[in-house]
Amino acid sequence: SLMVDVAGQTRKEKVILPSYLQGTKPNSIPNKKIEDPVAGKVNTSSLATTRQDLNGFHLIPPRVTFGVLKEGCTYATSVIMKNVGVNFSRFRVKQPPPYTGLRVMYTPGPVAAGLQVELEIEIFAMVIGGKDTGGVEEVSHDIEILTETDTLLLPVKANILC
Repeated sequence: SLMVDVAGQTRKEKVILPSYLQGTKPNSIPNKKIEDPVAGKVNTSSLATTRQDLNGFHLIPPRVTFGVLKEGCTYATSVIMKNVGVNFSRFRVKQPPPYTGLRVMYTPGPVAAGLQVELEIEIFAMVIGGKDTGGVEEVSHDIEILTETDTLLLPVKANILC
Protein backbone atom coordinates (compact mmCIF):
# COMPACT_ATOMS: atom_id res chain seq x y z
CA SER A 1 0.00 0.00 0.00
CA LEU A 2 1.11 3.56 -0.61
CA MET A 3 -0.25 4.63 2.79
CA VAL A 4 2.49 2.87 4.81
CA ASP A 5 6.27 2.60 4.41
CA VAL A 6 8.40 -0.57 4.48
CA ALA A 7 8.41 -0.58 8.28
CA GLY A 8 4.59 -0.54 8.39
CA GLN A 9 4.45 3.05 9.69
CA THR A 10 2.00 5.59 8.27
CA ARG A 11 3.64 7.85 5.66
CA LYS A 12 4.02 11.54 6.51
CA GLU A 13 4.18 12.74 2.89
CA LYS A 14 2.44 11.64 -0.27
CA VAL A 15 4.25 9.23 -2.63
CA ILE A 16 4.99 10.81 -6.02
CA LEU A 17 4.77 8.24 -8.79
CA PRO A 18 7.12 8.49 -11.78
CA SER A 19 5.58 9.75 -15.02
CA TYR A 20 5.92 6.37 -16.74
CA LEU A 21 3.65 4.82 -14.07
CA GLN A 22 1.13 7.66 -14.36
CA GLY A 23 0.69 6.95 -18.07
CA THR A 24 1.85 10.39 -19.20
CA LYS A 25 4.90 11.29 -21.20
CA PRO A 26 6.83 14.36 -20.08
CA ASN A 27 8.02 16.77 -22.77
CA SER A 28 6.12 15.35 -25.74
CA ILE A 29 3.87 16.79 -28.40
CA PRO A 30 1.32 14.33 -29.89
CA ASN A 31 1.19 14.03 -33.69
CA LYS A 32 -2.06 13.94 -35.60
CA LYS A 33 -1.69 10.36 -36.73
CA ILE A 34 -3.43 9.08 -39.83
CA GLU A 35 -4.31 5.40 -39.43
CA ASP A 36 -2.02 3.33 -41.61
CA PRO A 37 -3.75 0.12 -42.74
CA VAL A 38 -0.41 -1.51 -43.54
CA ALA A 39 1.09 -1.04 -40.07
CA GLY A 40 0.20 -3.97 -37.84
CA LYS A 41 -2.47 -3.07 -35.33
CA VAL A 42 -3.01 -5.34 -32.35
CA ASN A 43 -6.67 -6.10 -31.55
CA THR A 44 -6.19 -8.34 -28.53
CA SER A 45 -8.86 -8.21 -25.84
CA SER A 46 -6.27 -7.86 -23.09
CA LEU A 47 -4.93 -4.71 -24.75
CA ALA A 48 -8.36 -3.25 -25.54
CA THR A 49 -9.14 -2.54 -21.89
CA THR A 50 -5.97 -0.60 -20.99
CA ARG A 51 -6.33 3.16 -20.70
CA GLN A 52 -2.81 4.21 -21.53
CA ASP A 53 -1.56 4.45 -25.08
CA LEU A 54 0.51 1.39 -25.98
CA ASN A 55 2.86 2.96 -28.47
CA GLY A 56 5.78 5.31 -28.48
CA PHE A 57 9.14 5.77 -26.86
CA HIS A 58 10.45 6.64 -23.40
CA LEU A 59 13.73 8.48 -22.87
CA ILE A 60 16.04 7.28 -20.09
CA PRO A 61 17.06 9.73 -18.60
CA PRO A 62 14.32 12.20 -19.61
CA ARG A 63 16.77 15.17 -19.54
CA VAL A 64 20.54 15.69 -19.87
CA THR A 65 22.55 18.01 -17.64
CA PHE A 66 26.24 18.19 -18.50
CA GLY A 67 27.15 20.43 -15.57
CA VAL A 68 30.17 22.77 -15.76
CA LEU A 69 32.27 22.34 -18.92
CA LYS A 70 35.62 23.76 -20.00
CA GLU A 71 35.49 25.89 -23.12
CA GLY A 72 37.04 24.26 -26.21
CA CYS A 73 36.51 20.66 -25.06
CA THR A 74 34.10 18.02 -26.35
CA TYR A 75 31.89 16.03 -23.97
CA ALA A 76 29.47 13.16 -24.62
CA THR A 77 26.79 11.17 -22.82
CA SER A 78 24.28 8.49 -23.77
CA VAL A 79 20.49 8.47 -23.64
CA ILE A 80 18.46 5.29 -24.09
CA MET A 81 15.32 5.45 -26.15
CA LYS A 82 13.07 2.48 -25.35
CA ASN A 83 10.10 1.39 -27.44
CA VAL A 84 7.34 0.81 -24.87
CA GLY A 85 4.70 0.03 -27.50
CA VAL A 86 3.39 -3.25 -28.87
CA ASN A 87 4.49 -2.58 -32.48
CA PHE A 88 7.80 -1.68 -34.06
CA SER A 89 8.28 2.05 -34.41
CA ARG A 90 10.52 4.44 -36.32
CA PHE A 91 12.04 7.75 -35.29
CA ARG A 92 14.43 10.41 -36.46
CA VAL A 93 16.32 13.12 -34.65
CA LYS A 94 16.18 16.74 -35.75
CA GLN A 95 19.80 17.83 -35.34
CA PRO A 96 20.28 20.97 -33.20
CA PRO A 97 21.61 24.13 -34.88
CA PRO A 98 25.43 24.39 -35.07
CA TYR A 99 25.65 27.42 -32.75
CA THR A 100 24.57 25.23 -29.80
CA GLY A 101 27.59 22.94 -30.18
CA LEU A 102 25.29 19.92 -29.84
CA ARG A 103 25.24 16.85 -32.08
CA VAL A 104 23.23 13.62 -31.79
CA MET A 105 24.67 10.37 -33.12
CA TYR A 106 22.43 7.32 -33.54
CA THR A 107 21.73 4.36 -35.80
CA PRO A 108 18.55 4.96 -37.84
CA GLY A 109 16.00 2.23 -38.46
CA PRO A 110 12.93 0.64 -36.89
CA VAL A 111 12.95 -0.35 -33.22
CA ALA A 112 11.05 -3.50 -32.28
CA ALA A 113 8.59 -3.53 -29.38
CA GLY A 114 10.39 -3.73 -26.05
CA LEU A 115 13.83 -3.00 -27.51
CA GLN A 116 15.88 0.14 -27.18
CA VAL A 117 18.37 2.24 -29.12
CA GLU A 118 21.16 4.41 -27.79
CA LEU A 119 21.49 8.09 -28.67
CA GLU A 120 24.88 9.68 -28.07
CA ILE A 121 24.61 13.38 -27.21
CA GLU A 122 27.84 15.24 -27.91
CA ILE A 123 28.56 18.86 -27.03
CA PHE A 124 31.46 21.03 -28.08
CA ALA A 125 31.73 23.63 -25.32
CA MET A 126 31.93 27.04 -26.97
CA VAL A 127 30.89 30.51 -25.88
CA ILE A 128 28.60 32.50 -28.16
CA GLY A 129 28.73 36.30 -28.15
CA GLY A 130 31.15 38.65 -26.49
CA LYS A 131 29.13 39.86 -23.51
CA ASP A 132 30.52 39.50 -20.01
CA THR A 133 28.56 36.81 -18.15
CA GLY A 134 30.81 36.51 -15.12
CA GLY A 135 32.89 33.65 -16.50
CA VAL A 136 30.02 31.18 -17.00
CA GLU A 137 27.58 30.93 -19.90
CA GLU A 138 24.55 28.64 -19.81
CA VAL A 139 23.63 26.56 -22.86
CA SER A 140 20.10 25.18 -22.99
CA HIS A 141 18.39 23.48 -25.93
CA ASP A 142 15.55 20.99 -26.49
CA ILE A 143 16.51 18.24 -28.94
CA GLU A 144 13.50 17.21 -31.05
CA ILE A 145 12.99 13.49 -31.64
CA LEU A 146 10.26 12.87 -34.22
CA THR A 147 8.44 9.55 -33.81
CA GLU A 148 5.39 8.11 -35.56
CA THR A 149 3.06 9.06 -32.71
CA ASP A 150 4.58 12.19 -31.16
CA THR A 151 7.52 14.56 -30.95
CA LEU A 152 9.71 14.01 -27.89
CA LEU A 153 11.68 16.91 -26.45
CA LEU A 154 14.98 16.08 -24.74
CA PRO A 155 16.15 19.09 -22.70
CA VAL A 156 19.96 19.50 -22.64
CA LYS A 157 21.67 21.98 -20.31
CA ALA A 158 25.31 22.86 -19.67
CA ASN A 159 27.34 25.65 -18.09
CA ILE A 160 30.49 26.64 -19.97
CA LEU A 161 33.43 28.27 -18.20
CA CYS A 162 34.78 31.21 -20.22
